[in-house]
Amino acid sequence: MENIIEYIKKSGWQSFEEKSFNEVDSLILCQLSYLNYERFVPGVEKRSLPVSIQSIYQHPDRDRIMDDYWYRENNKELFSAAAESERFGSLKMNYYVNIVNEEDETQFSAITYVLGDKSVYIAYRGTDANIVGWKEDLNLAFSKPLHSQYLAVEYMNKVAGCIAGDFYTGGHSKGGNLAVYAAMNCSGRTREKILKIFNNDGPGFRPEIKEQGNYQAVADRIIKFIPRSSIVGMLLEDDCDYEIVESRGIGMLQHNAYSWKIEGDAFVRAPNMTSNKLIRDASLNEWILSLSEEEAHAFVDTLYDVVSASEAANVFEFGADWKKCLQSVLTAAREVNGTTKKTIHKMMRSLFNILFENIKKYKFQ
Repeated sequence: MENIIEYIKKSGWQSFEEKSFNEVDSLILCQLSYLNYERFVPGVEKRSLPVSIQSIYQHPDRDRIMDDYWYRENNKELFSAAAESERFGSLKMNYYVNIVNEEDETQFSAITYVLGDKSVYIAYRGTDANIVGWKEDLNLAFSKPLHSQYLAVEYMNKVAGCIAGDFYTGGHSKGGNLAVYAAMNCSGRTREKILKIFNNDGPGFRPEIKEQGNYQAVADRIIKFIPRSSIVGMLLEDDCDYEIVESRGIGMLQHNAYSWKIEGDAFVRAPNMTSNKLIRDASLNEWILSLSEEEAHAFVDTLYDVVSASEAANVFEFGADWKKCLQSVLTAAREVNGTTKKTIHKMMRSLFNILFENIKKYKFQ
């Protein structure tokens, strides 16, 4: 069975006029959004003409787009395969945005593609290698929307105002969450233009966030895919309306888009999740929603402070000298003050109590 690179090599000779846009194409565009187009693609404020994938591919400094991101070799092969294919070879890009702000704990990036058949796709990047991005993911447990979610809405409204027709939108990981959030909170005029929203293993939302937005107005256009052992995609997920896909990975590694199995023009569907997996997911979400905002802040801030003690700005720096970084993290964990330790221990006991109660309920059903 294929992955997204093999899909392009096998089916890339067919244009979008010959074979219509599908779920695999969407994941490819979402994965390409992880690359760094800062030097090549115009920003959203410039109102410039889009840049072709060919102009980047032929540029002597094209490898700069691979800077500071994991799966570098896979990304390089994906980009080359796309640029050399008939299907993606005429792809154009515009309105690139990349914001990383440690002060307000924001990591946000988006790009707009124009396909060969003139279709438009707004892609939101998921969490990149920056430590601040991972803290932002944890902040989804809070009741207030994230700054990156507000930026996603602003971006969608701006781009929708610059294009004439309808558009697709989507993202992988946090990017999928941003695409759904933007779709349910954008202006009515923008929302009318949305064809489909692709959420590829992105987290869900707290109930109050869904209630504040126009979730029901876009619910029938959301297509969510999660691998069988999904952790990220099942966070705050209270809806069973998702497709389970097969992956070559194990456990958390199934989150990697390159591991998803493809057959023909679609992901390979997987059997239902095990009852134990569903119980664990439900228990984790019940625990998250049971925390007060103060408790959630304490948990996330403590975890972030401990990891930040490594002084690594991203996972590459952490991995380059992991022994030193790990030693700093362990030292910081021992130095957490007594009151905070008690709060964290109390929250963890609560999580295990919820899990135990849910297991008992399932056994006696």
